Amino acid sequence: MPGKKILMLTGDFTEEYEIFVFQQGMEAVGHKVHVVCPDKKAGDILRTSLHDFEGDQTYTEKLGHNFVINKTFSDAEKKLDSYDAVYCAGGRGPEYIRTDKRVQAMVRHFHEAKKPIFTICHGVQILIAVDGVVRGKKVAGLGACEPEVTLAGGTYIDLSPTDAYVDGTMVSAKGWTALAAFMRECLKVLGTEIKHT
Repeated sequence: MPGKKILMLTGDFTEEYEIFVFQQGMEAVGHKVHVVCPDKKAGDILRTSLHDFEGDQTYTEKLGHNFVINKTFSDAEKKLDSYDAVYCAGGRGPEYIRTDKRVQAMVRHFHEAKKPIFTICHGVQILIAVDGVVRGKKVAGLGACEPEVTLAGGTYIDLSPTDAYVDGTMVSAKGWTALAAFMRECLKVLGTEIKHT
């Protein structure tokens, strides 16, 4: 089976692990991941962040590694039909890219085409910004997103930090600590079978 093409939506200060680990893991098994950010082109730098849980009432945020964007946003925007799935990475990026009408149109395309939608952590904020995407769906995300999921007509699933949830072709998880389970479920939805001999 040929590899799939996945579109990853990011913004500055998107969660580092949710970019690097997802992209490298998917490409290790033969898929292609195009990482885009509104108004950035291939070769531009994306600043990332790293969120951690260190005993405070909420997560802490640290500066992550720079990521070199590998696809021009406007080019991906013109060729949405060529992608098999969309992935909304978490962190702080979703907070502001969700208001971008072009990003909303991209998500709407995948929703209406009934293509797989993957979301982790705050990535669900992007989906919530597009009417109908989470309505009637069971979806996980960072706990702080629960009220938004509910208001958008979805059912928030409170998973353990290392689990993922699948509702049809939508795969979701709480955050980067669930990347192994999350990616395993994404691969299943994409039809990727890994055999050990």
